[in-house]
Amino acid sequence: MNKDAIVYEDLSSEQLTEEGCFIWQNWGLPADKSLSIARARLAPGMSTRWHRLSGVREIYLLTAGRGRVELGGRKPAEVAAGDLVNIPAGTDQRITNLGSGDLIFYCVCTPAFTPACYSDMEGAGAEKEES
Repeated sequence: MNKDAIVYEDLSSEQLTEEGCFIWQNWGLPADKSLSIARARLAPGMSTRWHRLSGVREIYLLTAGRGRVELGGRKPAEVAAGDLVNIPAGTDQRITNLGSGDLIFYCVCTPAFTPACYSDMEGAGAEKEES
């Protein structure tokens, strides 16, 4: 990935994650350790798994659909296209698609997302902690 390049959308490399949503990485490692951007797509009625990112702040920028975001011990909140969700590092989180079409949002992570920062809070032996 060239830092000086234009990155054209190529959804042919979109991948379904174990978390239950489709991800296409627009920007990130190895070109840039300070920031990653990925397009996420969640089918109607689906939720991501409870998870957290250690040492990584995440911002969701919703571009299509409507959903419910849950962050730590906060009251669930409805969100829609045009909304932004700021998720501090280490915050338990999940998002649910409430609409009849795909929920599409960009995940902006600082520093860049790595698999090592991801913790599945629903996996074997995991316990969800309230923030």
